[in-house]
Amino acid sequence: MARLVFFDLDGTLADRQSALSDALTCLCRSLKLSPDAEQWLRTALADRATIGDFARLREAFGLEASAAALWQEYVDLMAAAVTCRPEVLEGLARLRAAAWTIGVVTNGAGDIQRAKLAGTGLASLVDGVAASGDLEIRKPDLRLFELAASRCGVSLADGGWMVGDSPAGDVVGGHQAGLRTIWLRGRPWPDGLPSAHHVVDDVADAIAILLAETE
Repeated sequence: MARLVFFDLDGTLADRQSALSDALTCLCRSLKLSPDAEQWLRTALADRATIGDFARLREAFGLEASAAALWQEYVDLMAAAVTCRPEVLEGLARLRAAAWTIGVVTNGAGDIQRAKLAGTGLASLVDGVAASGDLEIRKPDLRLFELAASRCGVSLADGGWMVGDSPAGDVVGGHQAGLRTIWLRGRPWPDGLPSAHHVVDDVADAIAILLAETE
């Protein structure tokens, strides 16, 4: 099997939830949003964020700044707030040293996902990135995995791995792409889905499994 692994970003390599809370606290303070507007924004952005959310915020609460300006401020704040633990960065560096090709397959707008990768130091450790906003499709769509493989300079036909926390997006998507899968336990597991090849509590454990494959 090829030494290829795709990782999910939010909730797998990076902690989106704590970064989101911090970034929105700063944004709401900067914009002097009312409590109602702040609650609206936190609810709207709980699972994912797009520039359209800020267009709706602007319209609903009469903000002067353009949607593009609001979105860019949010992107910058998220990039500054998001983190990746040192042991995860070290694990990815070990994978690269062991001749693994590393890709990121993530749902989200391309600009903010790439800003997160740059802000966490992950960008220098991955060979290719496919964000759902690049094609306006979302995992588990096979085309997103094909795009990631192309950007990594590899073929899905050679096999590999998918690591992530979403049962449907990462495990089902990985299976459909012909990849072995590692699921980060946490979200509820729906009935009727194919099992992951491995289940772990931490992405560092997933990296350890991959490294063991090549030792």
